Amino acid sequence: MEGQSVEELLAKAERDEADKLQRITVHKELELEFDLGNLLASDRNPPTGLRHGEPTPEAELRALARDNTQLLINQLWQLPTERVEEALVARLPEPTTRLPREKPVPRPRPLTRWQQFARLKGIRPKKKTNLVWDEVSGQWRRRWGYQRARDDTKEWLIEVPGSADPLEDQFAKRIQAKKERVAKNELNRLRNLARAHKMRLPSSAGMHPTGHQSKQELGRALQVAKVSTASVGRFQERLPKEKVPRGSGKKRKFQPLFGDFAAEKKSQLEMLRVMNSKKPQLDVTRATNKQMREEDQEEAAKRRKTSQKGKRKGGRQGPGGRRKGGPPNQGGKRKGGFGGKMNSGPPGLGGKRKGGQHQGGKRRK
Repeated sequence: MEGQSVEELLAKAERDEADKLQRITVHKELELEFDLGNLLASDRNPPTGLRHGEPTPEAELRALARDNTQLLINQLWQLPTERVEEALVARLPEPTTRLPREKPVPRPRPLTRWQQFARLKGIRPKKKTNLVWDEVSGQWRRRWGYQRARDDTKEWLIEVPGSADPLEDQFAKRIQAKKERVAKNELNRLRNLARAHKMRLPSSAGMHPTGHQSKQELGRALQVAKVSTASVGRFQERLPKEKVPRGSGKKRKFQPLFGDFAAEKKSQLEMLRVMNSKKPQLDVTRATNKQMREEDQEEAAKRRKTSQKGKRKGGRQGPGGRRKGGPPNQGGKRKGGFGGKMNSGPPGLGGKRKGGQHQGGKRRK
């Protein structure tokens, strides 16, 4: 009994060992090509004659992938190994297969304007050391950046130049000059980018510095120049046949075709409510302002008419006082004689008369 049990255990162990060897041992008609640097295994065997007993193609492909992966792992175990942080790793060789890039090869960075000028003139850049000797602090410091040598921003006293205003803030002037330098450098950087991408640089008037301008560009530049005054072009004179530029007035705002359905529903309901209401919607403030403007305009028109009538009735004032008619050398008012009121006749005969020739006084009927 004991002998039979030992024999059975040995046979079972042999079967288990054979099963293990069968699981890690794969036989191929054609050997696989390995690229261990890329963890790549290429199988040139036809897949149709490998698995005939599998019921479905999916199972056949799954078994084929398992066998090829086992062969790749067997090759990895033959590589030299080392232990890194309590883990056993294998040293992979250099890859032999050139794989395609995911993204295109980056293009060389285009030269800036200064780099082009330096290449044309043969100017070679001189590399400067990053550290320089600072006489104030007595130690080596950086040439640029934080805690640099000869840092003038840490000075608590600035000497006022002889030609400058003594009341001018030199600290604020220095800060403003630095902001201008930073803005100028940023503008030059953007210009270099635009020049590298072969883009035209826009100007303030909308015209390009070189090339021919179209009719639309010239009109846009003219419009920008006209409104670039202190009054925004309000008192700018127009040419005899100049048309009013389009788009200079208020622009209408249209609602989007889709999007905010709640706002659209609310506006439609408000429109229906106004249409169905019996009393018209009246803006009291607007109506009152309109009435007040009309009254002011009527009063102004009446004042202008009254002033014009007064100017027409009044004549020239002579040396003798006010008069309504006659020559200027005969002033004063009198009813008879020379220089009085008269309706007709020569200026030398005074007095009122209705008919005939009578000198002075009133004529009785």
